[in-house]
Parts: sequence; structure tokens; C-alpha cells
Amino acid sequence: MSLTSAQKFLWVLAGVAALAFVWLLLWSDYRADSARTDAEPPFFAEFELTDHQGMVQTEEDFAGRWMLVFFGFTNCPDVCPTTLSEVAAVMDGLGDDAAKVQPIFITIDPERDTPAALAEYVPLFDAGIIGLTGTPEQIAATSETFPIFFERVEEAAAPDGYTMGHTSHLFLFDPDAGFADSWPYGTSAEEILADLEERF
Repeated sequence: MSLTSAQKFLWVLAGVAALAFVWLLLWSDYRADSARTDAEPPFFAEFELTDHQGMVQTEEDFAGRWMLVFFGFTNCPDVCPTTLSEVAAVMDGLGDDAAKVQPIFITIDPERDTPAALAEYVPLFDAGIIGLTGTPEQIAATSETFPIFFERVEEAAAPDGYTMGHTSHLFLFDPDAGFADSWPYGTSAEEILADLEERF
């Protein structure tokens, strides 16, 4: 029994409709997955370290506040003090909104950067910065939860014969400890401040 032209057309139409339906289902699933991905931060701040006053701190201790996090070391000759000075300028520029932000300095040189060493260093910037340190194992574990890199570099002219190579980005985390943004070394305090003020 042969199909008429009208019947063939209806079968083709039904096939096209079925394909369109399947495509719509797949597209809606893709859009839903994309929306979930866009809504979720790519990573969260996670740490359990000792601050410069000898108290153990985790990201949960700063819940409800934005965190400005920088990884460095106290013997850093230029990048670290420059960045922390910019952080201090940002905190000063925030005025009353400064209470919404906690600046944090996490050492990548725990052998030298004890709580006592950090207690001498972070107050120099007069910005309420909390210095965090720990055992080499704790610092290594912390670094695995952030997209950072650091290494010991032998250098005869440096204190104790070595310095540290490290990521120089300043990270911003939202009040739920989710990654919000980062700025490369050299970003001005004015630019960071403008970005922060848009988020409050």
C-alpha cells in the first residue's frame, strides 16, 4: 500500500515536530545547567589557620563580611607591601562601609612567618588586616583551595638565603565566602574601591 503525498508530508511534519521537541528539552536542560553554573561561585574560601594573635580562624569566622584575601610573606621586598598599602587605602576609602570588609593576609612562608612575626608586620599597614599562618602542611592545604602558586626560590642576597615566588592577585570573596573577583598586582586602590562600592 503506497502512501499519498499528503500522508508523506504528515509523517515528515511529525518527524520534524518530534525532533524540535527533543531539541527544546535538551536546550532547556542546558540553560538550567548554565544558570546554576552562573549562580554558583567557581570556588569558596576555605582555611583553618592561626592569626597573628594566636587564635585559630576559619572562613566561618568572617561570615557576613566580604573578605579581601592576599597571599604573600613578610620578607617580600615590593609586591606584598605595595598590595597591602593599596588594601589599606581601600579600607580608608570605604569609610563607614569598612566594617563590611575584612582584609586577610595569608603567608606562604610559614617557616619564618610565625604569629609573632605577623603581629609585627600587619599592624604596619593600619587597616585592620588579619595575618594568618600555620604549619607548612596547613598552608599547602589552604593553597589547594585557591587558584594560587608559590615556591621557595634560593637567593643568596635575600634574608635567610631564600625568597618566595608567588601569585600576586588580590582576591575578593562575598559574605558567603564565595569567590567574587580578583585584581592583578598593580591595580589601583581607586579601581578596587569603585568595584567594591558597586557591590554594597
